Amino acid sequence: MASWPIYTIIAATFILAAIWLTRHLGEDYAWINRKIIHFSIVPAVLMYYQGLIPKEVFSAAAFIFGAFQLWPHLKNSEFSWYQIKHNYGEVFFAFSASAVAFFLPREYATALLLAMAVSDGVTGIIRHHYFKRHGFNVKLKKHWTGSLGYVVTATIIAFALLDGATIMKIAWAGILMLAEYQPYVDDNLAVPLVGSALFWAF
Repeated sequence: MASWPIYTIIAATFILAAIWLTRHLGEDYAWINRKIIHFSIVPAVLMYYQGLIPKEVFSAAAFIFGAFQLWPHLKNSEFSWYQIKHNYGEVFFAFSASAVAFFLPREYATALLLAMAVSDGVTGIIRHHYFKRHGFNVKLKKHWTGSLGYVVTATIIAFALLDGATIMKIAWAGILMLAEYQPYVDDNLAVPLVGSALFWAF
């Protein structure tokens, strides 16, 4: 499609605008800022789903964005309002999105990308406010309230985009939630890896 550069620029604008706007919230809200930036890729994912952005372009752009975010880590000059020293989650997210879009069929990739962006974002925001309200350190904490938000939103995504039996869609959401919750592998790697392995079920 000849108009894909326009849609790519529009999609990139949402992401860059989110990075710019979250800077004003400051580093005290770094974990919230990361989730806002997660949400900002939704327009790009939907344009990719509609065929307005080719998978090769989406994948390449996500990879470039991952490299752009990796560079400050390597220089020890992170964008402190959303990047955390020694935490490469946002880099893993971008590289994973690149691979998911390139290697998986469009409809399934869209569902997984939306779970990575929306479900993960909802989860993080719920947990942040839960722990902040209760006076605990919100950093790197996980709680069942956030996981409930994850499984609810991922189930909605599954029913909207995936074919297959109802039980498989619910199971898909539940398994991705467990992949996000486990403490051993960064969820920005675990969710796309597990989600890619689940493709056989659909």
